[in-house]
Amino acid sequence: MRRVEEFEAFRKKLNDKIHEFGNVNTRRFFALDSAVYKDGSLDRKTKELIGLVSSMVLRCDDCITYHLIQCKRLETTLDEFMEAFNVALVVGGSIVIPHLRNAISTLEELQEKEGNENG
Repeated sequence: MRRVEEFEAFRKKLNDKIHEFGNVNTRRFFALDSAVYKDGSLDRKTKELIGLVSSMVLRCDDCITYHLIQCKRLETTLDEFMEAFNVALVVGGSIVIPHLRNAISTLEELQEKEGNENG
């Protein structure tokens, strides 16, 4: 639980600073990022899973954690996660494996957190 909570606190703190110091282009980019993940022809969960796969292939652990959190909030199942992870492995190759380990560890933490909230 600790890593996810620390990640979310760190992300919020630094995003707030970016918004404070950034200019109009920075704010536009953040607004575009938020808008892209809204329901459209593809639903939000599908878009978050695409973001997760892309983040794994690009090897961005912060992005992987972010998309895992979003996918979990959208009630992504373990089978859906595993299919997305398999796509990332096929597209990205073995270099994705360390990031897959990180994703599995984070996912376990999210499941524990969910269990504690529901139990």
